[in-house]
Amino acid sequence: MAKQGKRYREAAGKIERERRYPVDSALGALVDAGGAAKFDESVEIAVRLGVDPRQADQNVRGTVVLPHGTGKSIRVIVFAKGDKAREAEEAGADVVGAEDLVKKIQEEQWLEFDTAIATPDLMGQVGRLGKVLGPRGLMPNPKVGTVTFDVAKAVREVKAGKVEFRVDKAGIVHVAVGKRSFGADRLTENVRALLATLVRVKPAASKGQYLQSIAVSTTMGPSVRIDPLDVRTGTA
Repeated sequence: MAKQGKRYREAAGKIERERRYPVDSALGALVDAGGAAKFDESVEIAVRLGVDPRQADQNVRGTVVLPHGTGKSIRVIVFAKGDKAREAEEAGADVVGAEDLVKKIQEEQWLEFDTAIATPDLMGQVGRLGKVLGPRGLMPNPKVGTVTFDVAKAVREVKAGKVEFRVDKAGIVHVAVGKRSFGADRLTENVRALLATLVRVKPAASKGQYLQSIAVSTTMGPSVRIDPLDVRTGTA
């Protein structure tokens, strides 16, 4: 087993590893523990859900606008023409195009963006990029609001901190919820927003305990466990 660095050991020593903290206390402990790296680490949350992702009616997926964003500059491209293209540009889209943008991605394997938005009338062309964008989670999807004629709203939401989540094959949702420099209060608000959304989209077919385990961690630091009961009882 690899030896942990001094910064990691110092941070881990300030956290009660077996304790399950309330949300606000968990983020406070994470921030107070100190950084395990010299850069501003991202903070991520991992939530194990009581679902079977193999069943279509238990495949949890959605979006949430984090009150304070993720701390990352999101590069957004939009597939649109005419007035919709202008609306996207005015809303702050980084790249806007139609057939030319499809061709650029298809022929050059250009993937220098984080989110793709498309108007419904261009999805016939964008659909050709399925094998490129699909596996990377970049394909526009009406279920998460990235296939829409209201491109201006979609761009603004993404830029403001809208993130997509989807349960993986192990039944876990992973989401970046900010930077350590945000401080405990802003991180807590972001985490609460995500957890509230996960509870709201609980599949009817999910039986038993839905929120099974929750942990927050920094990029290179130790994790802090959150008490799922604290979330379920509405005190998170």
